[in-house]
Amino acid sequence: MKCPFCKEDRDKVIDSRSSDSGRVIRRRRQCLACERRFTTYEKTGESFKLYVVKKDRSRVPYDRDKIVAGLRKACYKRPISAEQIQQIADRVEEDIFRNFDKEVSSAFVGESTMKHLSAVDKVAYIRFASVYRQFMDAGELIEEVSRVIEEAEPMEQLKLFDE
Repeated sequence: MKCPFCKEDRDKVIDSRSSDSGRVIRRRRQCLACERRFTTYEKTGESFKLYVVKKDRSRVPYDRDKIVAGLRKACYKRPISAEQIQQIADRVEEDIFRNFDKEVSSAFVGESTMKHLSAVDKVAYIRFASVYRQFMDAGELIEEVSRVIEEAEPMEQLKLFDE
């Protein structure tokens, strides 16, 4: 495996985890040349196509990168690491592949993403929800923020107002 930073072909695996119900192996690697760490994902050789059914009923191939991109936007300038974003995407994928074989609705993907993001960062959750749910006016956004504040623990509520 070539290091994405220095392009050397010498690394060691420091952690391996199975995800996606055993269909994907996530490996944390460390380059022996520059000592930087990176993550690789190995998928089984079986070919399976999962399609996402969008609101307009069109079907597009499932693409994990779209979930990660949405999470990155929502987590911009938040104290959330790239690894945490990948972990949230892992959990969303596990939800998807545990429940669906060939097609999954975009609504399920969005709701699963919001559920896992909410557990990590409420502000990032509000950002994601505001785009995903397409709030039509400030009132809808305020309702969602109020709901999040009500559900938060008392100490979490104080943190929300400090941010």
